[in-house]
Amino acid sequence: MISRRNFLQGLGIAALSTMSTAAYAVGIEPFRLRVQHHYLTPPNWPKDLHLTAALIADPHICDPWMGLDRVRFIVERTNELKPDIILMLGDYVADHKMQYGPIPPQAWADQFGNLSAPLGTHAILGNHDWWDDKEAQLSGSGPTKYGQALLNAGIPLYQNRAARIEKDGHPFWVAGLEDQMALGPNLKLKRKTMQGLDDLSGTLAQITDDAPVLLMAHEPDIFDDVPSRVSLTVSGHTHGGQINCFGYRPGYPARHGKKYPYGHYAEYSGSKLVRHLGLSAEPRHLVVSGGLGCSLLPIRIGVPPEVTLVHLGNTEPGASA
Repeated sequence: MISRRNFLQGLGIAALSTMSTAAYAVGIEPFRLRVQHHYLTPPNWPKDLHLTAALIADPHICDPWMGLDRVRFIVERTNELKPDIILMLGDYVADHKMQYGPIPPQAWADQFGNLSAPLGTHAILGNHDWWDDKEAQLSGSGPTKYGQALLNAGIPLYQNRAARIEKDGHPFWVAGLEDQMALGPNLKLKRKTMQGLDDLSGTLAQITDDAPVLLMAHEPDIFDDVPSRVSLTVSGHTHGGQINCFGYRPGYPARHGKKYPYGHYAEYSGSKLVRHLGLSAEPRHLVVSGGLGCSLLPIRIGVPPEVTLVHLGNTEPGASA
């Protein structure tokens, strides 16, 4: 039988544990930074084309959680990794109320302008970069004030467009989609539901040869529609669920159709019968970054902020090529 003293002791321990977890989720993990590596050679990617891509996703810039000093640190850490190319995947602004105040977009964009890679830095916008711009919501067109800040900082912005790049004599394409949730409902404009501005087919139609394709798409859900022509899709948006308790991600439940919360996915295209018969021999690949910042609430548990490093045409250290 549990005594009153033991009950109170247990209650105190539980309360202390809860308080400690909350303190860690708010005051420690959001300020960590790790480098998450993925090694793969997707279909249509030449094995002798070795490319390292750094993914910068979802910084959600605001004080005190993602101030300019922390942005500067992330930029310096990314440059130290010496990637061949840097892909910025959207959601540069924060919308939660637990912040001191907004940081001028040009201030953080200029910090990102210090990112350095031989093949450049390339960016797309995320849903928050649209939702937080009232003028863009009314006009239904961009690049939004946050996209313009990136352009002013010398960072190319991909709004349903593709560009051909070469490394060591090997061509490849970088393509970027406009956001899939860009425009929120607006009764005055008779916009009853969320509307995306993404144009997957129009973007891929700009590709004029058989060189491999890297596709930037802020939300990963579009991966179901991405054809096998695309070697790799890279996304952010999810923050890895932002809370991950032994694989349980309450903020990103699969039962709501959210299939790609975090990590590397290799999926075969076609119907279940096609896959069962082995007629779809090559999987399509997706990498979802856990991102850097926080949305809605400034907490992270089990999903520390990360710079994601994708090694294409490479195998893990020590493995045969």
